[in-house]
Amino acid sequence: MVFAKYPDFKTHVRALSKLIHEDPGNIQRELKRLEKGNFLIVTKKGNTTIYQTNKQFPILKELQGIVIKSKQMAPSSKQSKTIQ
Repeated sequence: MVFAKYPDFKTHVRALSKLIHEDPGNIQRELKRLEKGNFLIVTKKGNTTIYQTNKQFPILKELQGIVIKSKQMAPSSKQSKTIQ
């Protein structure tokens, strides 16, 4: 997950959609869930909603460790091009 691996990352739905090659509707639904769970902070800039990691999230460090370890343990594959 890009937000756990890069806590300073800020984005909006369309940019994230292009980055990970996923449908914006699916991304928006998941971002709303992460916001509801207080993992993400949401700010508005005009009509654009910006999402970023809540650095005060209680288990952020643990999640970062899991994401980094899972990335290291995953077999390298040219088929998998998504950012995790």
